[in-house]
Amino acid sequence: MGLGHALSRRKALDTVEGEQSELGKVLSTVDLIALGVGSTLGVGVYVLPGIVSRDIAGPGVVLSFLYAAIVSVLAGLCYAEFGARVPKAGSAYIYSYVTIGEFVAYIIGWNLIIEYVIAGASVARGVSLYLDSLFGNAMANYFRSIYAMDVPFLSGYIDFFAFSIAVLVSVFLAVGVKESLLLNNLLTTVNCTVVVFVIIIGSLYADFMNWEIPSSNVPLGSGEGGFLPYGWLGTLRGASTCFYGFVGFDVIATSGEETRNPRRAIPVSIIVSLLIIFLAYFGVSSVLTLMWPYYLQDVGAPLPHVFTELGLDWAKWVVTIGGLFGLSASLFGGMFPLPRVVYAMSQDGLLFEFLSRVHPRFKTPFVGTIFSGILTGTMAAIFNLKDLVDLMSMATLVCYTIVAMSVLILRYRTEGERDLEERFTSESESSPLLRTPSLKKHRFYLRKFPFANIEFSVYILTLLCGLLAYTLVCMQNADSELTMSPYITFTLLLLIILILILFAGIPFDSTATTFQMPGLPLTPTLSIFANTYLMCLMDLSTWYSFSIWLAAGLVIYFGYGLRHSTENQGQHRTLPKVEYERLQQSEQSQSGETSAAQRVIKAQDAGTQEVQLGITYVH
Repeated sequence: MGLGHALSRRKALDTVEGEQSELGKVLSTVDLIALGVGSTLGVGVYVLPGIVSRDIAGPGVVLSFLYAAIVSVLAGLCYAEFGARVPKAGSAYIYSYVTIGEFVAYIIGWNLIIEYVIAGASVARGVSLYLDSLFGNAMANYFRSIYAMDVPFLSGYIDFFAFSIAVLVSVFLAVGVKESLLLNNLLTTVNCTVVVFVIIIGSLYADFMNWEIPSSNVPLGSGEGGFLPYGWLGTLRGASTCFYGFVGFDVIATSGEETRNPRRAIPVSIIVSLLIIFLAYFGVSSVLTLMWPYYLQDVGAPLPHVFTELGLDWAKWVVTIGGLFGLSASLFGGMFPLPRVVYAMSQDGLLFEFLSRVHPRFKTPFVGTIFSGILTGTMAAIFNLKDLVDLMSMATLVCYTIVAMSVLILRYRTEGERDLEERFTSESESSPLLRTPSLKKHRFYLRKFPFANIEFSVYILTLLCGLLAYTLVCMQNADSELTMSPYITFTLLLLIILILILFAGIPFDSTATTFQMPGLPLTPTLSIFANTYLMCLMDLSTWYSFSIWLAAGLVIYFGYGLRHSTENQGQHRTLPKVEYERLQQSEQSQSGETSAAQRVIKAQDAGTQEVQLGITYVH
């Protein structure tokens, strides 16, 4: 078997749906909503509005959050459809494994690992710094006296407290998911209550003149005043930063194996949690910039700063305590999905087997959870994570893009394969092998639908969206060294529209599920474009860091995962002899050819009456 086939081998959707899970089904829809809100509504609501409003977008930060929310909603719709179809642990990893292939699935899983590691580590470090600031930086001074470090990109000291709380949270998660979720639900409830408190109190002190400050009253270097002091480009750049505040809702999709009725609970939880998160960000950023001028905001702790300036010290302490609860919930939500992704990948043989072991008593991936906690705690202790935030956003955007691609591939290809299966295998539906298109079926499909090479078409569509996003960023950036002609943008847009029109002529999967993405194929295409546009706004240093992380993952895959993959172990499938003969006769009757693909037939024991098949397919 060639390397190309090995890299593109896929899990059968029916096989994935039929797999038995060892994880306990203890999560309800309310638990998932609380988990999604808790993992997302943490650092962002207490820090991001100040950073973006003062230095990037001004009062237009409310629109920045809106743009970021639209990107997240588009991705959330993709996740919701897959959650209804494939409710398995692993999130985007298992989705891409079903639709695109093993290699791309591994890349997605590897990106998810760095996303969740950095998310958990940044929050653990944030909790440590937040508490330390209340005690005059006593912990930092003490840790620095033990061992001071002077290494680029690393912290000035080893934060043992951040390491300890990360490991402690992982132990709670390893011992019992349901018990941990009760605490998370409590923390999330308190966090949401504090957000409502900020919005109500802030609205009482709102002054709309702070959205109409004349340029003559604005300090030099703080924009031109008004609602959009940095222009529309500043608002769009602010969206790439505000996107960090929405990272985390996909934790819901990683919990399918531990959810009761996941086909309904996952889509509902994703949409509801994203709505709650957007309303919180929109409300907090609105009252923050209405209470106090944008250029006077504090980037470290904007909410306590504004309440202090307004003489509301009692409100400051309410927000401070609420911030601690919010960070704690965000820490739990940030660390929850990591062991689930590691569990799914190791169970498939792409990572080391011992990471997939489920504890017989606690019904959790015990070893993987503890290992994830140690890894997260180590990064929280020694790394200066401010430089890694963009890397986390990059990895997340890559995942969102491939999930949108997977929706297109699964919806269109599934219908085509079902149509072919009905034509060629009327009585052989029980075999998973017969659901895979052979060379003859592939040719027939191309004759019926000239644009039916779905995977290749989606790749081209994604490439065109990326090029369009890049040209738009270059045209909007006055400092760019590249000059893009509007004709190039217009040509790329026409090509994208042409592909979408051709997609409209291909039948897609109309199987009834609890949730289906509306507006196919336009909606996932918009998601792909929005994701790639935000990626094009990233610095080159982020792209370099992402490339290094990706290279490390490739070493593990080609050194271990490629050979130990469960799909590699189970390549030679068996069919009853009578079923094989029926398949052969059906294909011969359709075209008169004796072979539609390369077959290696090996007779087994006469008593079993089975034939082992090795078939090379064209995907």
